[in-house]
Amino acid sequence: MTDTVVSPEDIKKRVALGPLNRWWPVAASWMITDTPHGLTRLGEKIALWRDKDGSVHCIEDRCPHRGARLSMGWNLGDRIACWYHGIEIGADGVVKDVPAVANCPLVGEKAIKSYPCFEHMGGIFVWFGDELHQEPDEFGMPEEFESDEWSAMLCTAHWKCNWVYAVDNVMDPMHGAYLHAISHSMAEGDKEARMQVDKTDTGFVFGKSDQRDVNFDWIEWGDTGAFWLRVSPLPYRKAAGPGGNFGIMGFVTPIDEENCRVFFWRTRKVQGWQRDAWKFMYRHKLETLHWDVLEQDRVILEAMEPDARDHEFLYQHDTGLARSRRMLEQVAEAQLSAVADKTGKTPATAAE
Repeated sequence: MTDTVVSPEDIKKRVALGPLNRWWPVAASWMITDTPHGLTRLGEKIALWRDKDGSVHCIEDRCPHRGARLSMGWNLGDRIACWYHGIEIGADGVVKDVPAVANCPLVGEKAIKSYPCFEHMGGIFVWFGDELHQEPDEFGMPEEFESDEWSAMLCTAHWKCNWVYAVDNVMDPMHGAYLHAISHSMAEGDKEARMQVDKTDTGFVFGKSDQRDVNFDWIEWGDTGAFWLRVSPLPYRKAAGPGGNFGIMGFVTPIDEENCRVFFWRTRKVQGWQRDAWKFMYRHKLETLHWDVLEQDRVILEAMEPDARDHEFLYQHDTGLARSRRMLEQVAEAQLSAVADKTGKTPATAAE
C-alpha cells in the first residue's frame, strides 16, 4: 500500500468521463463500415473498422510516428495504414510495417493501445480498462440480450450533456408524468407517487410503490461488467403490433465531459412471425412518437447548466438517481485507488 490519496476532484473527473474497467456501447453496427471511423468515447479517441470478414476492430486513433489520426487512413484488413506516411498498425496496436524506411526499429513494437470489442444486438461494445485491467472482464448480459425469447431494436442519439445527466433522467421515473404528459404512452397514471428502492443481485430497482405498468413506473440499475438501465414495461397501442407492452434496455456512454451518446434497445418478448411483425408495425406506427419522447428528454437536459447539480434541492423522488451517483463515485474511487496503490501515482501526480 502507498500513502497516496485520491482527491475528490480526481473522482469527480473520472465519473464525468465514465468509470473504467467496464464494457461500453460506442456505436450502432450500421455506423462502422470497412472505412476507418474515428470516435471519442470516455474522453479517448478511438478508431474502428471492419476487416474482410466483417469483424470489428478498435485501436487508439493515433499514429505512433507523428500523431496523425489513423481513422483518416486506409483499411488493409487486419490493420490500418496511416494516410500521412503509410505506417501500418495492426488491430493489436503493433506496428506491422514502415514502408518508407528499411529495417525501422518501430516495426514489431506495440506502439498504441488496442481495445477489446464485440458486436451484439446491432451495437458495438468496447472495453475501456485502466493500466491494471487491459484484459476485459466478462459482460453479464441482461436477459433481453441473451434469451431467444426476446427481440430488440436499437435507437441511438448524441446528446449535448454530461452522461450522468442522461443517467439521472432515466433514474427519475416521475418525470414521465410531467415532461412526457402529452406522449401517447405516458399520459396515464397518477402525478403524485411514493417511491421505493429494492436491492437486486446486480444493483437495485427504484420506482413507484403503488403503480405498475401504467406509465414509466420503475427503473432498474444494473452493473454486470457494463452499466445498464432497464425501463419498466411501457404501454403499447394494440393497433401497433403483437407482443404486449414493450421494454427498454438503456445504456449511456460518455463522449467527453460535455457530450454523451444514448443507446436504447426497444425490447419485446415475441416469437415466430411476431418477431418481424412487431418491428414492422413499430417503425410505421410508433417510432416517430417515441423519438418525440427522446427529444423531450434531450431538449430539457441540453438546456440545463453544466453545474446544475451544484445547486440542486433533491427530495424523495430523487433517491434513485442519488444512489446511482453514489455507486458511480464508489466505483471510480476504487479504481483510482487501486492504480495509486500499485503505481504510487494519482491522476494529479501523473500529470505533473
